[in-house]
Amino acid sequence: MPENELNLRKLDARALRGLAHPLRIRLLGALRHTGPATASQLAARFGESSGATSYHLRQLASYGFVEDDPGHGKGRERWWRAVHDGTAFDERLTEDADPDVRGAADVFLREIAAIHAQELGAWLGRAHTWPQEWRRGSDLSDFTVRLTPEQSLELIHKLHDAIDGYRGLPPAEGALPVRFHVHAFPHETLDAR
Repeated sequence: MPENELNLRKLDARALRGLAHPLRIRLLGALRHTGPATASQLAARFGESSGATSYHLRQLASYGFVEDDPGHGKGRERWWRAVHDGTAFDERLTEDADPDVRGAADVFLREIAAIHAQELGAWLGRAHTWPQEWRRGSDLSDFTVRLTPEQSLELIHKLHDAIDGYRGLPPAEGALPVRFHVHAFPHETLDAR
């Protein structure tokens, strides 16, 4: 796989059922963004018991989202790592014939939206502590553009392609992970009806 290509886990109905729990989604995100960790470390981070995080990590492992990381730890300490770089959501899961699958899709999507809002809120709360260069290098914008569904999908792909073009850049001094949230949805207005 090329260096800038992501190793994505495509969700099917079974995998979605295994992932669609708020703590599991957050545990997996933490392992993807900050690297391997123990159940105890993750418990402290999320204010949970190590028993709860350990249980949910084992559940994630049974669905193939995480695995043991033998390169870390010593003795009985069990370290976990994410198996994939990201998750690809199949929109068809929201229309599945099984109401449990549709419910799991709703839990998953709402938790992702909550995480995005939390990350943005955390940035806004601490932005004043960052150097001006990073404050200028951040953005909080929204746009409304009249598009057909096909044009909206085309624009989404162009945005993703633009972001993907920055993956695998050679290391640069001062480079940090930067989160981009892309949300696109129709906005019903009176003149659109």
